[in-house]
Amino acid sequence: MPELPEVETIVRQLAPLVEGRRLKRVEILDTRWSRPLEPRELADALQGRRVEGLGRRGKYLVWDLEEDVHLVQHLRMTGAVLCEPRPEPAHVRVRLDLSPKLQLVIVDPRRFGTGELLLGGETLEAFFAARLGLEPLDERFTAEHLRGLARGRTAPIKAFLLDQRRIAGVGNIYADEALFRAGIHPLRPAGRLSRAQYACLRETTIAALRAGIDARGASIDDFRHVDGVRGSFQNQFQVHRREGEPCGKCGTTIIKMVVAGRGTYVCENCQPRPRRRRRV
Repeated sequence: MPELPEVETIVRQLAPLVEGRRLKRVEILDTRWSRPLEPRELADALQGRRVEGLGRRGKYLVWDLEEDVHLVQHLRMTGAVLCEPRPEPAHVRVRLDLSPKLQLVIVDPRRFGTGELLLGGETLEAFFAARLGLEPLDERFTAEHLRGLARGRTAPIKAFLLDQRRIAGVGNIYADEALFRAGIHPLRPAGRLSRAQYACLRETTIAALRAGIDARGASIDDFRHVDGVRGSFQNQFQVHRREGEPCGKCGTTIIKMVVAGRGTYVCENCQPRPRRRRRV
């Protein structure tokens, strides 16, 4: 799934191309993409409007259109936005024709991606307030903020990092990389870290996300830039997808486990497994 760095990469590439243009024609080929609206309803609400800005919140692309109309797009597992692809790829779900002449296509083999219409800034803010916490790149995301979010929580720290309602934008790749950099086992209970560990995890989460942005995202399966080029952060993975390989720090074999339903990679020498508490 495209995470914060991948979506940020798309925004940085796409914004200069679309801002100031008008959505001349919106062709929605898959009814699942526009739910709960019918494709025609969503297309009619978007067509003819000028794109005033393209931004990001967490893993969402946010299209700001004139008259305070907003399209909130989520790429989910396999979505991508491509500019003028030739020939047109398979699995096209949406075509966007802009004026002056430019065509974008939204492709999504697994058909999980969505586009949602929101009218007005207050509606947009309420939408995100109900779904997303602070992003690690937000200056308000301090070590104390992280510690406060985790206080009393017994869920594994990996599951905690993936909870978008608490921390926006972090997914499987960057959680694994941040925890490795911090030396924290993904099964450690979220509320049982020391102050120093929370501070370290904040720093390593930010560092992993910034490294992903600098590398223009990670392309493991479907993620592509708007011109079809792959990201390169996968070449810098320290643990993610490296099962059976030696840890670059200590040489211990990296193992794979399942945490919060997600494949999780860990060096159990650099990231000691938490001890079980004895029952009294």
